[in-house]
Amino acid sequence: MKNGKKLGNLILTKDLLLLLVVGGLFYLSTSLSNTFVNIYLWKQSGNLVDIALYNLSIVVVQPVSFYFAGKLAKRIDRVIIIRIGVTMLSIFYITVLLLNQHADQFMLLLGGLLGLGLGFYWLAFNVLTFEVTEPDTRDFFNGYLGVLSSFSGMIGPLCAGLLISKMNKFTGYNVIFSLSLFLFVAAVLTTFFLGRRKAEGDYCVKEIYKARQVNKNWGRILKAHFLQGMREGVFAFVIIIWVYTASKSEMALGTFSFAQSAVSFVCYYLASRIITPKRRKEAIFLGGLLLFITPFLLLFKLSFPLLMTYGIIVSFAFPILLVPYVSLTYDVIGRSKNAGKMRIEYVVVRELYLNAGRVFSIVVLLFTLLFVKSETAIPVLLPILGAGHFFIYFFVKPIHLSNPKNRNAMEEVAENLADGDGRSNL
Repeated sequence: MKNGKKLGNLILTKDLLLLLVVGGLFYLSTSLSNTFVNIYLWKQSGNLVDIALYNLSIVVVQPVSFYFAGKLAKRIDRVIIIRIGVTMLSIFYITVLLLNQHADQFMLLLGGLLGLGLGFYWLAFNVLTFEVTEPDTRDFFNGYLGVLSSFSGMIGPLCAGLLISKMNKFTGYNVIFSLSLFLFVAAVLTTFFLGRRKAEGDYCVKEIYKARQVNKNWGRILKAHFLQGMREGVFAFVIIIWVYTASKSEMALGTFSFAQSAVSFVCYYLASRIITPKRRKEAIFLGGLLLFITPFLLLFKLSFPLLMTYGIIVSFAFPILLVPYVSLTYDVIGRSKNAGKMRIEYVVVRELYLNAGRVFSIVVLLFTLLFVKSETAIPVLLPILGAGHFFIYFFVKPIHLSNPKNRNAMEEVAENLADGDGRSNL
């Protein structure tokens, strides 16, 4: 263990604390602006098809970026990769600011830049998380990162909504995008204080992709991630636009996001302590069922109170589903062949399936809008696409994991990393 600051029985290294700072800056920046980028473009275009194409460009480019970032992670310093990712995110906001009220004419370019930055950032951040933490400090790191994420999710949209509503026309948007840019620049500068990370090893994505044919649990998890993405693709932007059009207020949208994050914060805390490994599948079923039912609320006449009710129920259901689902995914990967040496490849393949689901849902939406008006099509389409999270249960139900050493799979993977592998992530 490297020298560092002591907190109780834990020794916190400089790199661990610096990575927390980078993660905190990322979450605060994205929480300020991500929700409102869609509205900014919507106010310029007024066309849902354009917004769908913008989001499609993100989810098409992101897995490609993730793939090449993973390849680079086996060849160059991981810190350089996260620096590339944050720099690309900074360029995204610079481009939005430069384009100003002509941004709607370059939606595919903007979506591509954002997808490129997110792919590099998340690949590198996940790798560095496992490299700068030890089995005994990983819970501390993830816990505090979760606090930073939830806190940012509460104050970011609320502050952004307040700023935009108090300023004229697009001035407020320019202010929050500038703040996001400043935070990303600060994140880039912080990475220069991180220690260098040696890169080595072959990149074997094709091998891990083919492993789904032999490792049935891995194949089931990949199919579940496709279903997860099937809901996320469309819901990520349609609900935001509906909240804005129902309220005609950025402040109301900020309040909506604040309420969602506040409920999620409490529910994630409770779910992580109440849901035991034996209850994982029951929780996945319950969470998925709630997420399947809630889109039917949107068949009624849309109003801000109805959408707020929908948002609160969803924020309650997601932790019930995701806490055990993510843990089960990690356990499956941790028990898979060559997990210690090929964690990057496992995550890259998982990301490909997740984004394939997102691409599928947005393409279905775009195809539907060719024949049916959005007011008629979307309320019917959302319950169909929203069923993805419910059907996750039927793919994870057959998964049974042996535990011969009576240890959590993530501990085993973490200890492999601590023994010196240090080349991939989950």
